[in-house]
Amino acid sequence: HPAPAGMRVALHVTADRMAGHNLHVTTKGFRWAPQRASGAHRAGEGHAHLYVDGKKQARLYGAWYHLGDLAKGRHTIRVTLNGNDHGDYVRDGRAVGASRTVTVR
Repeated sequence: HPAPAGMRVALHVTADRMAGHNLHVTTKGFRWAPQRASGAHRAGEGHAHLYVDGKKQARLYGAWYHLGDLAKGRHTIRVTLNGNDHGDYVRDGRAVGASRTVTVR
């Protein structure tokens, strides 16, 4: 789906005090619409897909997510913005997304 010019996403990752990591996804020009997931596309709304090291882990229906323990080493965490029908929002041939690398010791 063509991403509107103002659509943006940022990903913030912090270690949780007990275990795992807390993800905070901030968006502009995008409406979370979990009630319409897997339905017809509506421009500017949808959900996000979460990937860890290139493997899809979950759908995100809102701004916060707790990611459980990861194995020791470096990991790339990525989110993409997706329409209700799961299609990526795309700009300049690339999915609208954000990535962060975390190292677990």
